[in-house]
Amino acid sequence: MMVSLLPDRPRPLLFAHRGCSSLAPENTFASFRKAREIGSPGIELDVHVCASGELIVAHDDNFTRTARDRRAIQDLDYQEIKKIDVGSWFDSLFREEHPPVLDDVLEEFCPDIYIDIELKTNITKNDPLPELLAKKIIKMGDRALKSTVVSSFNPFCLAEFKKLCPHIPTAIIWSSNKEVPLILRRGFGRMLSHCDYLKPDKNQINVFSFFRFSILEGRPLVPWTVDESDSAAKLIEIGCEGIISNRPQDLGIIR
Repeated sequence: MMVSLLPDRPRPLLFAHRGCSSLAPENTFASFRKAREIGSPGIELDVHVCASGELIVAHDDNFTRTARDRRAIQDLDYQEIKKIDVGSWFDSLFREEHPPVLDDVLEEFCPDIYIDIELKTNITKNDPLPELLAKKIIKMGDRALKSTVVSSFNPFCLAEFKKLCPHIPTAIIWSSNKEVPLILRRGFGRMLSHCDYLKPDKNQINVFSFFRFSILEGRPLVPWTVDESDSAAKLIEIGCEGIISNRPQDLGIIR
């Protein structure tokens, strides 16, 4: 049976992509606090497992793009990671921003803000990430259970998490990007992951795909990344239950 997607939260759902990443460096406390400041009810973030076992909030599997540091997150322990400056690339005002640990983000923002936690991993079996995340959510109790959702491009990782935390809504992500395996570029991962809702690239959603996924299959749609108010309005009019945006402040749907 599918789990309802944040049933107590007003529609449309709105997730600030990697925080309010248009106004502050992505996946940092600055971007998450900026999202809260502008009134976004939700945030989206990405997590990796580092060498010492913490869940590190970062999009890529290294910090080459945000800190010119090519070392892989999986090879670094938290004591090394917490010294990395991931804010200066955006603006020197953010030079004190460092990669957050997921625990700290959950503690500060749950349950007032709902959080989409994207699992960043290519591992198909014996992956430590699903269990580590499940334990953290369960340990936090209702604060996290009622304000978190979990998503991934990786259907195997998502399915494993679902076994451990069956009451948390999960979503498969997809796009036509060539980095995504061909078989997963049209949403087939939903069959492998047993997910509750869907996070497609906005360009793959129209009235026909909405009918197929939401009406026939009963899975809500929360497309990404939607940065223009006209696009957001059209997707909501079609019937999408939420939007993921780098520019939530520009969409005109913050209450």
